[in-house]
Amino acid sequence: MSVELGMPALPAPVLSERRKTRQLMVGNVGVGSEHPISVQSMTTTLTADVNATLQQIAQLTAAGCDIVRVACPSADDAEALPAIAKKSQIPVIADIHFQPKYVFAAIEAGCAAVRVNPGNIKKFDDKVAEIAQAAKDHGTPIRIGVNAGSLDPRLLKKYGKATPEALAESALWEASLFAEHDFHDIKISVKHNDPVIMIRAYEILAEQCDYPLHLGVTEAGPAFQGTIKSAVAFGALLRQGIGDTIRVSLSAPPVEEVKVGIQILQSLNLRPRKLEIVSCPSCGRAQVDVYKLADEVTAGLEGMEVPLRVAVMGCVVNGPGEAREADLGVASGNGKGQIFVKGEVIKTVPEHQIVETLIEEAMRIAEEAGDAEGSGSPVVTVS
Repeated sequence: MSVELGMPALPAPVLSERRKTRQLMVGNVGVGSEHPISVQSMTTTLTADVNATLQQIAQLTAAGCDIVRVACPSADDAEALPAIAKKSQIPVIADIHFQPKYVFAAIEAGCAAVRVNPGNIKKFDDKVAEIAQAAKDHGTPIRIGVNAGSLDPRLLKKYGKATPEALAESALWEASLFAEHDFHDIKISVKHNDPVIMIRAYEILAEQCDYPLHLGVTEAGPAFQGTIKSAVAFGALLRQGIGDTIRVSLSAPPVEEVKVGIQILQSLNLRPRKLEIVSCPSCGRAQVDVYKLADEVTAGLEGMEVPLRVAVMGCVVNGPGEAREADLGVASGNGKGQIFVKGEVIKTVPEHQIVETLIEEAMRIAEEAGDAEGSGSPVVTVS
């Protein structure tokens, strides 16, 4: 019989409708409520080192990154922007602090967008008219990026610290200056290292403007802590339909940021799922090493593009049910594993052959899905 592979044909359920926003284009990537939520990261190389920066951008592109940001703190970095913007496979955003002249350099260089931090750019408000005109002439969107660590001194004086209200007011004030010059190709971020403050700041923004919002918990920390903070904060906002592009900020290689961001969106059905491993946490009922099985299956299927849900289960209580619901699964126990494909047991193998068998079956499914491409939904044929 033929059965559908991966996600159901009907639209996957989501927690909430997206908040309606203005739409803008960052290169060839749409940002706003009419476009999928995009995943961003930032290079860690010296931007002036064009080859190293392009190599890292290529790694990010391969990992699924949609948009990349590069730092531009010096004249050498500004000089490198044209080559990077031209050769990158994904849109490049220039990240500008302190010197307003680099905003103009980035626009002239052909960057897909420019991120400005009004809190630490010298006399930024006085330059808005010129920036707005240059950006309008080149069709370059601007991200107003407000950070708790570099909040405008005027707002710090007013609120005493980086409160949600201070962050939101700073961003909305700067956006209003651009609006005075009829420039509206803007997206906004208001980042804080505390997810609770960050969430509230974005909620205030969502209530008071219709600009697309870039979500981020700044200085989120090492990989584990930063992943938790980002997942909690993004989940709380996306649950309300708030958020149009995201960046997970980790003290880890940028590719890891992309992986986490993609997984967050896939978990909420906001990005098409690819490989998903369903595995039990293990307990006293487990008769196999579930951790080892799950790790080995994950490693063996790394990079698979087919939307495949694989269940790796270690006991007879939930194992058969979970394995039956997946595209491919195993229910293990008593030194052997029952292999399921779309609800049907196709074979039983010794424990030492479970990983090898799952990988072989996954590759067969992927091949059959590829053969079926173009003729409707991918299918798996079960005899």
